[in-house]
Amino acid sequence: MLNYWNSTWSLDEKQCPCDIHLCDYLEEKQFRNKTIFHFGTGNHHILGLRNAKSGLNNAVLGITASPDEYQAYIKLLIENPTLGATYKAYFGDIYQLDARLLPDLDFASLFHVGEYRTEHNDKYGALTDTQMIMLCASRLKPGGEILFYTGSFAYDKSFEAGAEMLRSQALVEAGEYKSLKIFRKKG
Repeated sequence: MLNYWNSTWSLDEKQCPCDIHLCDYLEEKQFRNKTIFHFGTGNHHILGLRNAKSGLNNAVLGITASPDEYQAYIKLLIENPTLGATYKAYFGDIYQLDARLLPDLDFASLFHVGEYRTEHNDKYGALTDTQMIMLCASRLKPGGEILFYTGSFAYDKSFEAGAEMLRSQALVEAGEYKSLKIFRKKG
């Protein structure tokens, strides 16, 4: 059976501000026409909604392992079909990513690394945290960024993978923005 999340996440900036901080980062830096892969849409879908409202015209591809969050996305598209021009979300296990299905990325927000991966993923050969992160890193354009959420209860797993990226010289540390830790692909 697929390892999925039988719950949903409503927007709670005090408890988990990472999606809002990503929106702030993109807007403050005026990143336009970029390609973003976003792990964990929440039922609020704030990244897709704010991107559409901002006029930055970034293409956002989100993944959720929550059937309820995916249903919320479908409802949003039915009510606001123009949202679908720049925001796509799909249901699945991020640990089953296939690099062939990902576009070249400017950003990969991997805020929830390690929070949901369990032995259940092993039963169907899912990627490890590090393998999934390295796969996303391989899809980054030169100068592209991977962002982690430093407030995650599993941030240690992101930190370990970040150290692996630094050792492999695939990415370099690029600072922090609010609660986000940023790594940038060389080039």
